[in-house]
Amino acid sequence: MATLQLKQVVKEFGDTRVIQGVDLDIEDREFVVFVGPSGCGKSTLLRMIAGLESVSSGDILINDQRMNDVGPAERGLAMVFQSYALYPHMTVEDNMGFSLRLAGVPKAERSAKVREAASILQLEPLLDRKPKALSGGQRQRVAIGRAIVRNPSIFLFDEPLSNLDASLRVQMRIELARLHDELDATMIYVTHDQIEAMTMADKIVVLQGGVIEQVGSPMTLYHHPRNRFVAGFIGSPKMNFLDVEVAEAGARGVSVTLPGGATYEVPVEGSGQTRGTSLELGIRPEHLELDEQGPMEGEIQVLERLGGQTSLYVRMGEVPMTLMVDGDVTHRVHDRVRFGFAPERAHLFDRQGVALASLREHPLASLNRRDNKARADDE
Repeated sequence: MATLQLKQVVKEFGDTRVIQGVDLDIEDREFVVFVGPSGCGKSTLLRMIAGLESVSSGDILINDQRMNDVGPAERGLAMVFQSYALYPHMTVEDNMGFSLRLAGVPKAERSAKVREAASILQLEPLLDRKPKALSGGQRQRVAIGRAIVRNPSIFLFDEPLSNLDASLRVQMRIELARLHDELDATMIYVTHDQIEAMTMADKIVVLQGGVIEQVGSPMTLYHHPRNRFVAGFIGSPKMNFLDVEVAEAGARGVSVTLPGGATYEVPVEGSGQTRGTSLELGIRPEHLELDEQGPMEGEIQVLERLGGQTSLYVRMGEVPMTLMVDGDVTHRVHDRVRFGFAPERAHLFDRQGVALASLREHPLASLNRRDNKARADDE
């Protein structure tokens, strides 16, 4: 069992505060991903958990034990870095078992632990090789194996896939998800890649400027972003945003007028919204639909064919819009297209960037509740 709590954690470098007072609970066996743009503080936060950075104020608790003054080696954690940091003169087996050797673990026990980890990571045929004879993905698996043999209470990953090519990153994402399931361990993973976050996490922590913007399951963040930043960061391609004006607010939602005069009634909480108020509407590219009778129109500026899907980059007046449509569309650059969307797919944000609460529950919400109940019953 391994739980982690951060209580009002602050990190300052001189007069610069890079972590602004973070509160976070990570449950046993969760795969939690810290995600955000460069400089948001995610790697600093991970290093503080590992004990590689001191805490300016606040508390870090592992299994309810305060760890602020406990050294990295005594925290029971294992960290995998972006750099593989393998010893070039050692074999895979020796690299994986090196920390055990330093700890004085007997050779037979050390070898058994290494071979068990190698079996999990499918590295058994490579144990006698040296790092120069390995691919990038194999080297990263060796680095992960070096962490596994220590049997840590929590695994920490700091952008471990950044040095791999696109196909290897996909393969390693699958392997890490399988590894989490097989080890049934608590894992914390840092990345700037929201696709990695969406595909691997049980829980995503979105950071900006050393502040947590939102915590939730991938689909919760996708369907119910708390603010404009989260809405624009989660999802690929990014959400489209339009300036709109409130036409009417009632019990069923808020009717807004789009550029060009089209009106949509979006099912969101409309308390405090009055006619003429400026809002921002968000709609994801995959939720825009080509429609010859659609109320929105624009010219295709760029067209990207991706096989099963095609990305259309359309300019609607002065507003750029992205549509994800069927891969077999016959449109070309400079064609004019009409399109629209289902109002329940849209999001509304006030001028402070805060999302207006949705009046509908997504079907996955009940599934998430069942998963949480099953986890609680299992514990």
